[in-house]
Amino acid sequence: MMHDNSNLRKDTEIMLAAEVRPKLVEVLEAHRGERHAIIVHDFPDPDAISSAYAHKLISAKFEIETDIIYSGKISHRQNIAMVRLLGIDLIHYEPALDLKKYQGAVFVDHQGVTVEDIVKGLEAAGVPVLMVIDHHEPQERLNAQFSDIRRSAGASATIYTEYLQDIFKELDKSRKEHIMTATALMHGIMTDTGNFIKAKAEDFYAAAFLSEFGDPELLGQIMSQSRSKQVMEIIRRALGGRVVAQSYSIASIGYLRAEDRDAIPQAADFLLTEENVHTAIVYGIVTDEEGKESLIGSLRTSKITIDPDTFIKETFGRDLTGNYFGGGKMSAGAFEIPIGFLSGSFNEEYRNLKWQVYDLQMKQKIFAKTGIEPD
Repeated sequence: MMHDNSNLRKDTEIMLAAEVRPKLVEVLEAHRGERHAIIVHDFPDPDAISSAYAHKLISAKFEIETDIIYSGKISHRQNIAMVRLLGIDLIHYEPALDLKKYQGAVFVDHQGVTVEDIVKGLEAAGVPVLMVIDHHEPQERLNAQFSDIRRSAGASATIYTEYLQDIFKELDKSRKEHIMTATALMHGIMTDTGNFIKAKAEDFYAAAFLSEFGDPELLGQIMSQSRSKQVMEIIRRALGGRVVAQSYSIASIGYLRAEDRDAIPQAADFLLTEENVHTAIVYGIVTDEEGKESLIGSLRTSKITIDPDTFIKETFGRDLTGNYFGGGKMSAGAFEIPIGFLSGSFNEEYRNLKWQVYDLQMKQKIFAKTGIEPD
């Protein structure tokens, strides 16, 4: 019966997807000639970047000017290579950025929960949220004119590939921006589906379409980037600081720079490869350039009965405004908990004491959720 219900849900999502695509064109046509902000999540990954790039290409067909805006940093070597090799322009969000020049905002590959400063800035500037396109669980943060939130897709890049097929029918191999978009979207699908290991039917169909127009050599260059020494060091710390119990690997890595934040999910991916481990959770305190600190973590699992979105929401809860500290999708999730008043430090002893408190609190919450008896 569960199998039948699952198929019914998938069929329903596919039917709904077919219905929303004409609505996408309708909304874009209604805003022809405007200027829009495309918002990607903090520390954008290939899926977010490629989807935003595709939205930019689609918007141009409706004479809509767009800027891709992000907060945080682009630090993963593959992401840096992708942006540079494909010539993708992104604007880093600062409070001084004039948001009033935009007539609408589009949220791609997320639903605003990790970019609260940008969301509040848009609200203060009176910029309406026109669209939300994502493949994660619904977060109920934004009220958009058009939403396509689809768990049946393994990546937001898959959804945007369908949009391209509907609007352009075929891409033009003689146009550089078409080749770059197809290459970027392929990379987005590959990274979010673990090189197609976790891909669904929609992802394979999208990849088949993109394979005719992308540049495989360029894609190879992007994906061949080696791990940096900093990432290797953080993986080493995760290995040394992990606790393995009942097939869970829980690793605390202490303090790290904002530039090294992308090493956290890489460390979680690495720990998941250990024998007899089905779920890996890695976390640390990340300090940004302004001295603000947040406890950042990633969850990876190969166990089909564990829903990362539910696990993270039930384990870490909500902030004072009612927003969850994190969420996820099939097999992966992330969370971010602001340190707030305790941010910053004046000596090493204080830093160590603060880390001990947060590390203990994290483990207690995870132990309580999983039922693991702490050592």
